[in-house]
Amino acid sequence: MIMLSWPACVAAAIAGVLLDRWLGEPRRWHPLVGFGRLATAVANRLNRPERGALRQRVAGLFAWAVVVLVPAAIATLLISLAQAVHPALAWVLHAVALYAALGARSLSQHIAPIADALTRGDLSAARRLTSCIVSRDTEDADAEALARAACESALENGNDAIFGALFWFLIGGAPAVIVFRLANTLDAMWGYRTPRWLMFGWAAARIDDVLNFVPARLTALSYASLGATTQALRCWRTQARAWSSPNAGPVMAAGAGAV
Repeated sequence: MIMLSWPACVAAAIAGVLLDRWLGEPRRWHPLVGFGRLATAVANRLNRPERGALRQRVAGLFAWAVVVLVPAAIATLLISLAQAVHPALAWVLHAVALYAALGARSLSQHIAPIADALTRGDLSAARRLTSCIVSRDTEDADAEALARAACESALENGNDAIFGALFWFLIGGAPAVIVFRLANTLDAMWGYRTPRWLMFGWAAARIDDVLNFVPARLTALSYASLGATTQALRCWRTQARAWSSPNAGPVMAAGAGAV
């Protein structure tokens, strides 16, 4: 049995959070780096924009299943084998899987230097640091644009790399959090509305929307409860629809309103 009891799951979640706090993001052999290379190789093989829309969507869904479900299945098998050896070993693997999916300390390590550079008035450093966490061009960004980009990244990744991962781990342990984190990473890689990715990345974007629907709203509630609650809830209600993403809207609006 690969699923943990509720007390064991909570204990593994605490262990995963503490590992992230203690160790931070792995500097070498990060599993998401290897996953990114796999996803790129599969996309290069299967993504053919010249094909019709339906064939592209089917190819994208197949590619999603290959790069997300296969690693999750392998992890499930490893946990099953560990369970057969000793339940404690399986518990450790659950905690390590959550640690690999979390990014709380990494997020802090990326955001704090940007704030420090902006405080010093060092726009060159702030632009360079911000470019590491956002896909937009920061070469000519002013201080306000850089601060906004950093805050948006922090708010969104609060869901993707913290709350969402914890939610799915508590729902289904290591297999669930692996599926969530890999699906989220694929959305960031394939979910663009460009001619190359629009059809091929359609499945990755829609699946990520589904997996994030509940976590995003729990994240928004958490942001609201930690700040100006009434204002945050009002911003959520009135401004969330302005975002094209059904999940980014509540997170961003509530996070901004909570300040």
